[in-house]
Amino acid sequence: MAVDLGTTHIRLSFWDRQQQTRIASRHGNNPQVALGEDVLTRLDVHRQRSQDLQSLTDIVRDAIINGIRDILARDIGEIKSILDKVGLVNIVGNTAMLALVSGQDGSQLYKPENWENQIPCVPNDLPQWKQAWRMPNAEIRIQPPVAGFMGSDILADLIAIDIVQHSEPVMMADFGTNTEIALWDGKQLLLTSVPGGPAFEGVGLQNGLCAEEGAIRGVSLSDNVYDLDIIGEKTAKGFCASGFVDAIALLRTNGEIKLSGRFLHPSPDGYLLDKSNPLTAVKAGDIDAFQRAKAATAAAMQQLLELANINLDDLSELWICGAFGQHLNLQKAQVSGLIPTMERSKIKLFGNAALSGCEKMLLAPDSEKITEEYRQLIRVVNLSNYTDYDESFINHLRLKPFIGDE
Repeated sequence: MAVDLGTTHIRLSFWDRQQQTRIASRHGNNPQVALGEDVLTRLDVHRQRSQDLQSLTDIVRDAIINGIRDILARDIGEIKSILDKVGLVNIVGNTAMLALVSGQDGSQLYKPENWENQIPCVPNDLPQWKQAWRMPNAEIRIQPPVAGFMGSDILADLIAIDIVQHSEPVMMADFGTNTEIALWDGKQLLLTSVPGGPAFEGVGLQNGLCAEEGAIRGVSLSDNVYDLDIIGEKTAKGFCASGFVDAIALLRTNGEIKLSGRFLHPSPDGYLLDKSNPLTAVKAGDIDAFQRAKAATAAAMQQLLELANINLDDLSELWICGAFGQHLNLQKAQVSGLIPTMERSKIKLFGNAALSGCEKMLLAPDSEKITEEYRQLIRVVNLSNYTDYDESFINHLRLKPFIGDE
């Protein structure tokens, strides 16, 4: 089993390692969302209310095994005999999710001195865990996070795109509740993370959804009418992240939103793309959340480039990973400065990079050697140590293109 454990989504796949074939895969929402949209809220729930609520650890473990049992029931037709044969479960994810699935409270994440240190995510109940999953022969391997708020999902991303095999500079960003950014300069991997918050996941917006039926995943404009690309249905139920990015870009281009992010004609109801549907409203608070998330990300990219003495034009590729990138319109994302203004042929979208990298770890006979080699190349960058970052963050709050000479 390969498992990508995210704050909002869980993705997993089931493999025959001898035949090197994928049997099936599943993805769905992380049910922990009901107890908190962001990682710190969930850690607080785990620490303060664990006596009153079902453990967040049990919730996410149940979600993973239920996904596997669904694969076995639907795609194979038998469950128990196959569970007995499972030899390895490889789990990657952000640090908070890895702490929770391992049964830890994640309290070390609250200490600033641990931001650059590896946080242990080692379960102390493996026999009971394997028994609950009916997997007596399985090794449950939680890939340890790189440091602080940089999990093993970013490591899986890097492995998925073989970033260290590139001879020219490459940048990668995994957008999400916690956005991680890496820059390969040919010798080392500069790695950092910034808070993305709900703006990059959709679920935290006032009219936000995951990329599910009824979600607006894209917006275009024709004859002054907004055309909504809605997943699976004719009636919109809200925005997923990519649709919200499109909406902001078009409203900015039309002058309905100012450079500052304020509406030209403010209204408590926001701006309705479909006048008959209040769920298509872009709200001022959501624009503000998006501005802060995109400013944190753009400023982090700029800081890494400056540390490596690399110009934006020198990048050979920019990889956008995570579910956020699956439906992202590059031109519209560049309008607001969410991603740098560069040749679009250099920008690659890889929605399932973390799961793909997790699968590589699962299948490679020397996977532990490969992951260790990557870890040795990483230089963790704590942005709080750089005063230029704060200045850059403020500059990137404005809804304008992110160009290389800023």
